[in-house]
Amino acid sequence: MCGLAGLLNLDGAAASPTVVRAMTDLLAHRGPDGEGQYTDGALGLGHRRLAIIDLSPAGRQPMATPDDRFVIAYNGEVYNFQELRATLQALGHRFQSRTDTEVVLHGFARWGTAVLPRLNGMFAFAVWDRAERRLTLARDRYGIKPLYTWRRGNTVLFASEIKAMRAHPAFRAEMDSEALMEYMTFQNYLGERTLFRDVRLLPPGCALIMEADGRARQERYWDFDFREPDTYRPIPEYEDHLDGLFRQAVNRQLVSDVPVGSYLSGGMDSGSITAVAAGQIPCLSTFTVGFDLHSASGLEMGYDERSSAEYMSYMFKTEHYEMVLKAGDMERCMKRLVWHLEEPRVGQSYPNFYAAKLASRFGKVVLAGTGGDELFGGYPWRYYRAVVNDDFEHYIDKYYAFWQRLLPDGAIRNVFRPLWDQVRHVRTRDLFRDVFTHHAQSLTRPEDYINHSLYFEAKTFLHGLLVVEDKLSMAHGLENRVPFLDNDLVDFAMRVPVGLKLGNLNEVVRLNENEPGDKTRKFFEQSNDGKLILRRVMARHIPDDIAKARKQGFSAPDASWFRGESIDYVRDALFNPRARIYDFLDPAATRALIEDHLAGRQNRRLLIWSLLNLEEWCHAFLGAGGQG
Repeated sequence: MCGLAGLLNLDGAAASPTVVRAMTDLLAHRGPDGEGQYTDGALGLGHRRLAIIDLSPAGRQPMATPDDRFVIAYNGEVYNFQELRATLQALGHRFQSRTDTEVVLHGFARWGTAVLPRLNGMFAFAVWDRAERRLTLARDRYGIKPLYTWRRGNTVLFASEIKAMRAHPAFRAEMDSEALMEYMTFQNYLGERTLFRDVRLLPPGCALIMEADGRARQERYWDFDFREPDTYRPIPEYEDHLDGLFRQAVNRQLVSDVPVGSYLSGGMDSGSITAVAAGQIPCLSTFTVGFDLHSASGLEMGYDERSSAEYMSYMFKTEHYEMVLKAGDMERCMKRLVWHLEEPRVGQSYPNFYAAKLASRFGKVVLAGTGGDELFGGYPWRYYRAVVNDDFEHYIDKYYAFWQRLLPDGAIRNVFRPLWDQVRHVRTRDLFRDVFTHHAQSLTRPEDYINHSLYFEAKTFLHGLLVVEDKLSMAHGLENRVPFLDNDLVDFAMRVPVGLKLGNLNEVVRLNENEPGDKTRKFFEQSNDGKLILRRVMARHIPDDIAKARKQGFSAPDASWFRGESIDYVRDALFNPRARIYDFLDPAATRALIEDHLAGRQNRRLLIWSLLNLEEWCHAFLGAGGQG
């Protein structure tokens, strides 16, 4: 787990070692254990190392093949590297280290981009082919590790984090108004755009191949493909297979030359990972973040899961550490969080920041439960809203309406009045629809629409979570591993019948067909459904009541805090006439939405969090003039 940065001058000008080093220095938090730079004419590569496997100097990067033809800067962990190493050794390759980096490098030298489907893990890398003068950038299947690019004129920049690009004299940070509109609709970016103009995030499962003269092509080597199986197997076979793949995935991701810990939220996914890991690691360290609930209300009273986490720690004999967040902790970390997060994405992410801070005090590697919900249907109240449709366009209309998380279409024009001439052509429904370009299927059954929704959430919501988790863990020099996103486990999950994930599909189909209105709403709110096969299998590892518990997200009781202890912070930031967000958003329309929350008329906690984040983002990354 590391950080990489680099540049390519398309006019042939020599890459400046000073600039490459400056770009690399801005990623020091990602790799406190070492650094390296490499230049070859117009190409420059920089690397910061967080040493996890083979802690010796043999793992130093950038790393070259013995013939010096290929040079790599690599970030990540490939968990099947030992098997690939054995294959390459049989083909005549010789290795100087025990690192997965060297295996990826030799694999690329042998197979080119055909090595990418062979890699089981998380990675982003840049490989320079000195003979062909060709740069290849690649990212793992799921987007666990980020890799950004920026191209303007004859300059191409790439890096694990956008901030590294600021060290290049040609780079200027500017707001992308179209991306802002996308974010303010979905609280996410559904494609390659970022909040920074001209900065693109290489899509998961893709490689970008660039020639020294600027010719470039982007290749997709993998994509999610959720669909019903052609034939159905007995349920016990599915369960036993899932259990074996889950154990295998966790055990694969324990490979490390430094201690490995685990998050333990109190829920099923992290609890099951902890159970398997604790069977391999004596006195495993586990970490929980809870919330002070003295001023919480309603559903928020269930947000603190420390008691369940403590019970599982007792069962699995872990060395357990906890942190309790209170109103006010958000504002205390906001400046540093925004600097590391760089581009706001899904959710209210500051609890993740504190969780990583806690775990980093006791080690460099932590296991997390991310991905279990998206693979096994953990959000039934979402999918069921678009389960009975006339056709694909009808499905898009219904699911798009649900995913307008911050501003509905009706509010966009008023809020974006200062930028309306720049963004009036943007059709966020089209952005939503475009996500499905590579998942075109015959949609004839409710199960087909459910699989379509699972695809959407894996491509967008899960990807956003992964980007957030990478940035906020690496802010503390911590490697975040996600066993649910093991290749074999994912391939299996995409072929599990919908009926084994969701138990109330037939009932919801009947409700939708009868258009029951309030009945549907109550069903969404009260149903304890989703991840059924995963619940049954994980009950082999964790207490039955935790495996059967209703889904609980990792969220602070901010709805109450924004109206209570944090109300002055919200008003000072967002009702300030000099607030930077009002260079882009209409003050009256925006404040009216905030007042709806403060007065208790609507729960707009996600909107308020997003506005606070954007305000700090403007101060952190934009110049005094607002546009750069």
